Amino acid sequence: MNAPLPTAQLRQQLYRDMDPHNLTPLWEVLHALVPPQPKTPCAPALWKYDEVRPYLMRAGEVITAEEAVRRVLILENPKLRGQSAVTQSLYAGLQLILPGEVAPSHRHTQSALRFIVEGSGAYTAVDGERTTMRPGDFIITPSWTWHDHGHEADQPVVWLDGLDIPMIRFFDAGFAQNDTSKSQQVTRSEGTSFARYGHNMAPVRATSPYGRTSPIFSYPYERSREALEQLERGAPIDAWDGSKLRYVNPLTGGWPMPTIATFLQKLPAGFSGKGWRQTDGAVYSVVEGEGEVTIVSGEQEWRYAFGPRDHFVVPSWHTARLASARGCVLFSFSDRPVHEALGIHSEERLS
Repeated sequence: MNAPLPTAQLRQQLYRDMDPHNLTPLWEVLHALVPPQPKTPCAPALWKYDEVRPYLMRAGEVITAEEAVRRVLILENPKLRGQSAVTQSLYAGLQLILPGEVAPSHRHTQSALRFIVEGSGAYTAVDGERTTMRPGDFIITPSWTWHDHGHEADQPVVWLDGLDIPMIRFFDAGFAQNDTSKSQQVTRSEGTSFARYGHNMAPVRATSPYGRTSPIFSYPYERSREALEQLERGAPIDAWDGSKLRYVNPLTGGWPMPTIATFLQKLPAGFSGKGWRQTDGAVYSVVEGEGEVTIVSGEQEWRYAFGPRDHFVVPSWHTARLASARGCVLFSFSDRPVHEALGIHSEERLS
């Protein structure tokens, strides 16, 4: 009589036998699928603008905005190379438009933000309304809206693009369509949307023309920075964030975009912040000033000194601390609205 096979061999035989039927055992991967705490493949990273800008200008020499459709250098997470992603759910890139150029009109299901990094005088048009771009402005391109960019001034303009491309790709819900003309027809004067919704007032029977996205598609930096200045003068400085505000949809008080949260914060001179971590990974753009971010995960530590126009990413559940000797202003975006909608957002503020 043959002795029974050891359990380990029986298991391996089971796996081999059921593999052709596209079956696999949960117990072999359960701990990876449901970990004791968030575990991201992403890594912290810093992009120094002085190092990136020459490549942007070289791109301007070898391909036009019309040829490229969007002349952008993608900020790829070093652990997600080839995936066009800065985190597993978000995309970030730096876009260049030169004087006289037009980035042709198209639309897509992906939602996009523009945060102006360098230069003034270019414009973006969204569903018939243009807005002039100025450094520090936060501009939204709502999902499935026609949009194009143009430049009628005399200097290069660069902005940060933030999109939910990886998230839409995960849901297999990406659609895009090119317009029949390079530039859409302007049907509303510049500032119309801000006049209607940007002064703590709204039309009596107002509904957003962009669904769940804010009816304001341009948030001027001048107004946002003024709010931070007043907050810094009149309220206690938060030990983790300095003075930090979130952009809002004026009709709902919620996030301005259904998939992307946006923030602006000011660290006062001499700020040395406490550490925090959160499930939503965040991308930062340095607007003014200088500082340092320290990021920790387990036994690994990253320390980045940043200056104006630099960009960095803090991945999910990595502890971060901000500091600034002379003060600075930071813009950031994350996928927090989706975390909150799913009831999975978590944050820890360390003492």
